[in-house]
Amino acid sequence: MGPVELLHMSVFSQSFSPCGRFLATGNNYGQIALFSLAAALSPDATGLSHKPVLTFTAHEGPVFCLLSTDTHLVSAGNGEISSWSWSELIKKHVKSVWTKRPNYRSSLEIPEINSMILNSRDNSLIVGAGDNNIHVLDLEHGTFKSVLQGHTDYVHCVSVREREAEILSGGEDGAVRIWDSRTAQSVHCIEVYKYESCARPQYGKWISCLATDSDWMLCGGGPSLSLWHLRSLSPTSVFPLTGCQRQAAFHQDMILAIGDGPYVSHCLLGGDIKAEIPCTPKSLNSLQLNTNSTEHRVLTVGGSSHHIDVFTNLSYRAFSLSF
Repeated sequence: MGPVELLHMSVFSQSFSPCGRFLATGNNYGQIALFSLAAALSPDATGLSHKPVLTFTAHEGPVFCLLSTDTHLVSAGNGEISSWSWSELIKKHVKSVWTKRPNYRSSLEIPEINSMILNSRDNSLIVGAGDNNIHVLDLEHGTFKSVLQGHTDYVHCVSVREREAEILSGGEDGAVRIWDSRTAQSVHCIEVYKYESCARPQYGKWISCLATDSDWMLCGGGPSLSLWHLRSLSPTSVFPLTGCQRQAAFHQDMILAIGDGPYVSHCLLGGDIKAEIPCTPKSLNSLQLNTNSTEHRVLTVGGSSHHIDVFTNLSYRAFSLSF
């Protein structure tokens, strides 16, 4: 890849292998790069240890999302989802196990797949797409079993509350919808931008990030990042972060958030910003915590750069991997 492509590279997605020893990252050129965390974190690591052990083209357009099941890496781009066997990828064998396309309204439509999450309750893949719908793929039978319809603009993010059998989604229309996964019906619709404490009309109303932790939800985008209690459906904390947040995650007793700036924000549940930790990319798209391995427990952050920052300690960047 030439210097111009590297200059304009963005990392959109990341996923750790089930064993926790590898990191897969997807970029705007449709490539997936696999990094060995074991090599990068070794005391004998060299510059080469921070380069991919494998790079391959997975999709024609950007790789918008990646996730791992117990055995497979699942990737999605413009209108299609592919699955790859981790055991084969680790041996550097690149061959997709399957590629599927949701049942879109018209064959001319190629909506982006913006977000995917696993629902282990029924072994399904929840897919948020650019056709304003959420498509549910039954992984056991390989078929799309339902479509959740209600958003009036494209879906940016999805999350799951397994205990309640609920799916949450956020969209360009400014709504967070809560769905009953058993009936595929929308049970609640929260228009976040209509709440004065969250509204930021200068940024717009779209919801670009969503995370849940039992009875709590985080959401943000145009509106400020906010923490909601899902039983009362009300915002309990609003975070005074600048710019738009693209991803947020619950971590121990705080919240990690990334977006327009070159830093990871550490926020306290009450609404205060505890720290902003500098990163290499100027803006950030993806934040991933490796919970699959205690030995390689890291936070990785990717964005508008061919570098992926690695944090072994949340307070500072240890080193960067690069495409």
